[in-house]
Formats: sequence, C-alpha cells, structure tokens
Amino acid sequence: MNVQNRTIFEGDNLHILRGLDSESVDLIYLDPPFNSNRNYAAPIGSKAAGAAFTDTWTLSDIDKAWHGEIAEREPVLYQAIHTAELTHGKSMKSYLIMMAVRMLEMKRVLKNTGSVYLHCDPTASHYLKVLMDSVFGKNNFKNEIVWNSATGVKNNVRTRFGRGHDIILFYGMPKSQFNMQYTPLSEAYLKSHYVYKDENGRRFRADNLNAPGGSGHHYEFLGVTKNWRMTEAQARQWLKEGRIVHQSITPGSRVKIPGYKRYADESKGRPALDNWTDIGALNSQAKEYVGYPTQKPTALLERIIKASSNEGDIVLDPFCGCATTCVAAERHNRHWIGIDISPKAIQLVNLRLEREVGFLGEIIQRKDIPRRSEKLPNYRTHKHTVYGKQEGYCNGCKGHFPFRNMTIDHLVPRSKGGTDHAENLQLLCGACNSTKGNGTQAELIARLKNTGIL
Repeated sequence: MNVQNRTIFEGDNLHILRGLDSESVDLIYLDPPFNSNRNYAAPIGSKAAGAAFTDTWTLSDIDKAWHGEIAEREPVLYQAIHTAELTHGKSMKSYLIMMAVRMLEMKRVLKNTGSVYLHCDPTASHYLKVLMDSVFGKNNFKNEIVWNSATGVKNNVRTRFGRGHDIILFYGMPKSQFNMQYTPLSEAYLKSHYVYKDENGRRFRADNLNAPGGSGHHYEFLGVTKNWRMTEAQARQWLKEGRIVHQSITPGSRVKIPGYKRYADESKGRPALDNWTDIGALNSQAKEYVGYPTQKPTALLERIIKASSNEGDIVLDPFCGCATTCVAAERHNRHWIGIDISPKAIQLVNLRLEREVGFLGEIIQRKDIPRRSEKLPNYRTHKHTVYGKQEGYCNGCKGHFPFRNMTIDHLVPRSKGGTDHAENLQLLCGACNSTKGNGTQAELIARLKNTGIL
C-alpha cells in the first residue's frame, strides 16, 4: 500500500482514490451525500462547528463529459444512469454520475478478498443498488441492511408512514471474508427459550444430545439407552460438572431424556440479521456526539468493521466526515485511511481519537495526491500503440493527424491522481493538448463543446 496507516486526506476523494494502489484495501465504508436536496451545517458552539455541505445536485458540463466517458468505458453503467434520468430527472443523473466515477475507483483499489458498504437512504438507494450491481458485480451483492436510525417520529404529514431507517448496501468480492456478528438476547427470547434457572438464578435451557441419523455412541445414560452425540466418558464428566438437565437430578425439570445445560450468559447472542434495530441513532447527549451533520454512531461502524475485516486490515472511508470510521478502526486495531473535502475532518479525527480511544500518536495529514507504487515504463513508449488504437484520430476534436503531429497525454492528469497506465493515455493534436492543459479529459470535452468544435 502506498499510503501509511492513520492518514487523513483533505481534498476531492476522486483524485485521491485515483492515486491509491490497485487492490490494496480490505474494507471500504462510505457515507456519501444522499441527494436529499438539503443543506447541512453543524450547530454553532459544537465541536464540529463550521462543518457544512449542500446535498443538492445540478447537471454541469463536467458531469456531461464524465457521462460520455462512462458511456464509452462502462456501457451497462451508462444505461443505469440514463434510466435514472428518465425516471427521476437531471438532479439524480448528476448525483449518480458523481457516485459512479468514484465507485469505479473504489472497485479498483478493493482487494479480491475485500468488502464495501455503501450507506444511503431511500432517496437514491434503488438507483445506487443498480450502480453497485454494475460496478462490483450483481453476484457479489450480500445484503441490503436496514438500519433503524429513528430517534423519534420524523413525519409531520398525514399521507404516509414516518421515515425511520437508512439503507446500507453490502457487497463482498469473490473471496471476501465475513465474521458472524451477534445481537444480545432479548428478554422475550430468554423467557421463551431459557426456561430454567439454577440455584444461583442463572438461566439455562436443555440442549438435545441425540445423535443425528442413527450415528453416534450407543449406551445407557440415566436410564435411557440410545445413540448419543457424546462419548459415555464425556456424558459422565458433564454429569459430574452439573451440566446435565434431567428430571431425576434437576429440581423442577420436565426433561425426561437427558439434555445439556446451556446457560444464557454463555451465549454469544443471536446471529445478526439484515434489520438492525439494536443500534440507536445519536442524540445531542451522547458522549461521542460532536455536532457533525449526519454523524453516525460508532457502534454501527464497529459492527461493519468487525464483520468484514480482521486486525491489521486496511479500512478506507472516502467520505469520512467526522471520522467515525477512523475511530472505530483504531479501536479494533485496523489500519485506516480517511478522505474528506473539508479541513474540519482533520481536526475532528485528532479530537475524537484522543477523547474516545486515548490515542495520542501522530495522525498523518495530507493535501497532496498519492502516487501509485507500481513500476511502469515511460508513458511515451506507448505512443505507437495508442496511435494505432485511435487510428490516427485526435481523442479531443476527432480530427485525423499524422503521427508526428500527435502528443501523448494523460486522460486524468498526474496532478489529479492520473497514472502512466496504458488505460490512462491518449493522443491529442497540438491544439487540443494546449486547450486541455492540466485539466481532465472531461474538462477538455466540455471546453470543445462550449466553443462549438464538438
């Protein structure tokens, strides 16, 4: 990995993502804007005061050029965005273009053993699901997690039910890891399943000790002869330890066939489902609350991080905001990288790591774009190949030029995270190369259209 642990970047995450090494990240969690058509600002006087963003999207010339690039490189993704425009309008199209170009980079940096969780709400979740299917692969979809984020009634109208949940789209790559997570046993579950109490008041239930399908060990135990799943020596040991439930030895027991005494306080809980109701949303009285708009509880990120990564793995949050992902990753001994366009994120990650984790070490703060560590030949050696690929046509104005009049160029400039990989190289005529300057290909196309050349 070409970026050190505990690094937080300030800047456009698209440029920074382009500078990260391919297949270098184990887990990505992103909580991007939701296209909610709202303005967000942290309360004055809070730790996050000054943090603000507008979640409203309009179609710009750059968006249109990006759309053209997607149409050429990713036709299935293009169709998904075009359909969203027809059904939901240009604002949704602009938002999805912004997300799509970043998803493509996230897919590139994610390991084949990695996972990605995209946090959204019903405003755009259905459209984002189609984009995620296209980029990360529909067969790699794992769950649509419903997080009950409501702290109270959020609906003052009388025409629909109140809105009280967010959506988290979970995709795991073909060899992704997963560590089962558990939720505490509810009181109702305890009463219905752990019906006995021992002399110390500990709840327990009687587990079946029958051997499945006629296999196991055949012998007589406490007056019952049958096939047992444990050896006779193990059965006698459990009896000695008081771990056997039977009406002859356990007062009040209705168990006629011996069972194993399974205590409730030894249970991990119930395997977590895709409907998360046990993690509440933050309120202003929570210890971790810093006042950041859309701040998520650390417990939510802890569950995701523990489920889809192991100690020492690299966790990336490209919209890290108030750094909740960084805090949760640090707490569970993961390496982490955060990116946010606001300088407030850098202040908050230092504040929260010290206050919530007790971390007093160095946080690496960067505003530059990282350089990929892959060793590549000089990009100019690709000129003949690219000329043949483009059949002599300039990739800007589309005019035909002799080989000597063409200049090799980076689609995404190196100053914005572009690399010397062949897929990032093109040939431009001298005029288009001068017009493009240090801009992106999307900016060049927009300028050529505005001047009537295209």
